[in-house]
Amino acid sequence: MSRSAPVVPAAALLTVALALTLTSCTGGGGEAGAARGSAGLRDPYFPRLGNGGYDASHYALTLDYDPEADASLRGTAVITARATRDLASFNLDLKGLDVEAVAVDGVTARWKRAGQELTVTPERGLDDGETFRTTVRYSGTPETLTDPDGSREGWLPTADGALALGEPAGSMAWFPGNHHPSDKAAYDLTVTVPEGLRAVSNGELTGESTRDGRTTFSWRTAEPMASYVATLAIGEFEIRRSTVGGRSTRLPVYVAVDPSQVEESRAVLGRIPEVVRWAEGNFGPYPFSSTGAIVDRPGDSAYALETQNRPVFPGAPDLSLLVHELAHQWYGDSVTPKSWRDMWLNEGFATYAEWLWEEDHGGDSAQEVFDALYEGDHFADAASNEAVWDFPPARPPSAARISDSPVYERGAMVLHKVREAVGDDAFFELIRGWAAAHRHGNADTADFTAYAEKFAEEAAPGADLTPVWDDWLYGDGKPPLA
Repeated sequence: MSRSAPVVPAAALLTVALALTLTSCTGGGGEAGAARGSAGLRDPYFPRLGNGGYDASHYALTLDYDPEADASLRGTAVITARATRDLASFNLDLKGLDVEAVAVDGVTARWKRAGQELTVTPERGLDDGETFRTTVRYSGTPETLTDPDGSREGWLPTADGALALGEPAGSMAWFPGNHHPSDKAAYDLTVTVPEGLRAVSNGELTGESTRDGRTTFSWRTAEPMASYVATLAIGEFEIRRSTVGGRSTRLPVYVAVDPSQVEESRAVLGRIPEVVRWAEGNFGPYPFSSTGAIVDRPGDSAYALETQNRPVFPGAPDLSLLVHELAHQWYGDSVTPKSWRDMWLNEGFATYAEWLWEEDHGGDSAQEVFDALYEGDHFADAASNEAVWDFPPARPPSAARISDSPVYERGAMVLHKVREAVGDDAFFELIRGWAAAHRHGNADTADFTAYAEKFAEEAAPGADLTPVWDDWLYGDGKPPLA
């Protein structure tokens, strides 16, 4: 993710108020001795997000949306998952929208609602290790959600359609699921909209057909994806297709641009292949089967987001922002945090990628950017320069601050101190190895520090990373320079 202003990041975070009203329908019960899956994964900042007792592997979403006909969304979600314990019931995250029917393996199931929780009780209990499919039919007007820092996510109406953004939990505003970054899955998305509009999502476009004034688009994301980087953009778009050569053999580039942004964005989006090739040289092979971008109108959202395969931008991005969001495809989308406490592993890496790009293309070196931040000369105002030291990047004080400046700038400074400690050659080998070791998986801060220490023992004998972790990653205040 990136910020709507150069100083303070507009995060995509969420506090959900739990409603007290329960809605239920009839059905059967679970097997004796089975348990209820937990209604949250106890994330340090969003404890109600996600659900325990199962691991989702695939979402098949079929949606129908007409922005001019009461802006109502009709959907069917088929969620394939594997039980990780004996289950009498389990939960899905779904905010708003009306549930019409729920079935498990084709058999009608009981369900009830409480705030964002949809509790499903299948006719029979599920055994540990069993694969099952849950079908939820739903409809209604999707909600725009407000994060703890005041930014907006979920379903964002636009002048010609809608834009769905999900960090950290906005995706539950438009489909039910296990909406925590630790549970990644493949996706098939089929969306029907009025003829003349387009529906753009993650992955590859596998089908497009028009009938009776309605056009259906089918998208497939085969690589595992966290729900917070799933997106759907509905509206009028100019489509540009190209490929990336070099290390990635004919990697498809699919770009969707609002007509009002076509000319302004043409030059910078034309550099996507160049940026991807450069990033592969630093971070390793591109982790997905396509790349690109979605550019909507300024004001449709207040921030850019690293939605998988093709980041979303509110208006034409500058080159630095493009580099930032494409770097997230490695760090954030492929290597995804285990919890929202680990945001610096996303934003620190993507911010440092901006520094590396400048260093390699005639701008300030990473050392010069580091020095300017340390000396308080990086930002135009003193308050912003001081904000870098508000808290350690691995310990944000609240959900409202997990995308504040320390997570971005000081997170990047942590990486620069690692680079100083191990040397350039070892550092770039380290960050490439980190991306490869956790490709399409999840990792937390402890995983990173353990990986870096083990790597340093072999590749940079004598390098001491303990002061980096103690002073720069976990330490309070402004660390002294060694």
